Amino acid sequence: MSALLAPRRVFPTRTPVAQPVRVCFMIDRLSRAGTESQLLALIRELDRSQVQPTLVLLDGEDDLSRALEPADCPVIRLGVRKLFSGRAVSAARRLRAFWREHRPDVLQVYFLDAAYLGAPLAKLCGVKQVVRVRNNLGYWLTRKHRAMGRIVKPFVDLTLTNTDAGKQAIVASDRVPAGRVAVLENGVDTARFKRFMLPDLTKPRVRVGCVANLRPVKNIDGLMRIAKAALAKFPKLVFEVAGDGEQRDELERLHAELGLGDRFVLRGSVSDVAGFLRTVDVAVLPSHSEGMSNALLEYMAAGRAVIATDVGVNAKLLDDGKCGVIVPAGDPNAMVEAMGALLANPLRAAGYGSAARRRVDAEYSRVAMTKRFETFYCGLV
Repeated sequence: MSALLAPRRVFPTRTPVAQPVRVCFMIDRLSRAGTESQLLALIRELDRSQVQPTLVLLDGEDDLSRALEPADCPVIRLGVRKLFSGRAVSAARRLRAFWREHRPDVLQVYFLDAAYLGAPLAKLCGVKQVVRVRNNLGYWLTRKHRAMGRIVKPFVDLTLTNTDAGKQAIVASDRVPAGRVAVLENGVDTARFKRFMLPDLTKPRVRVGCVANLRPVKNIDGLMRIAKAALAKFPKLVFEVAGDGEQRDELERLHAELGLGDRFVLRGSVSDVAGFLRTVDVAVLPSHSEGMSNALLEYMAAGRAVIATDVGVNAKLLDDGKCGVIVPAGDPNAMVEAMGALLANPLRAAGYGSAARRRVDAEYSRVAMTKRFETFYCGLV
């Protein structure tokens, strides 16, 4: 097992507990984005004899968030859309009552507003451990965010991240002692990707797919320009992006300007990612920045031929090029050339897909991720 995957013995290994550890998770709302999907999977898979979860949604009133609520976990929706409002005060009272009923040992908060409200209130309510999750490199943090982070920092016992690079960024930028930052890697539900055929790049049409929220950091505008150049050289390619977001209108205008027509399709939000990836031969991740990409883990589990930018832990996940192609971030020509190389060598593309699938099955399954978290909680309390 590589150093990346070795257990980090920040806390004692799990021992039998007299009663389950009570963990309350707190997040703004639920969606199909990466962080939210990982959280829902964790809640679903936790061994209830070891860990009993509850869930607090800062807002959570929209239809999608309600539909995604886990059935076997107590949930409270606070209906707070603006943190500094009168409604937040009444929400804090309701949250205190919820915690008095369920008596959590640990509060685990995601995103900024949940941390700002949840961490100080949890300490006032006697919650033993407050854990904050930050699974990115903090590229988007403003001066205001950093100031608020310093205010909430004394109420946080430990920060969780999913990469060593993320830990280094938190220690350096937030001045958090290394001993108060723990690394727990993500996992993927490999069962959803069973019986997938390996990619066949000899077909008359080769589909290049990407799963991403439509945000600037995901570089879908860059992927459109890459597609324009690639289609001039390799007319058998078709590009599809599964995901939605704030850049939708901007990307549709760029799509028209580049004249991509039906050779580049923005599919919008896709609930069945596995089904989408079943139709894809080459999966690309063109991001400017990543921590540990859930999309990349799904590409690997699906056995796709992967091309990813060299950001976050992409290179480590792809075993430094043994399970896919790594290209420099910000170099569109490199991604075009990588597509051409795969088309010229279909057996290599299939080999990448097979190696990626084996790596995920062995080292990044959802079961392995859940065991890491169970051990973490039992050791923490």
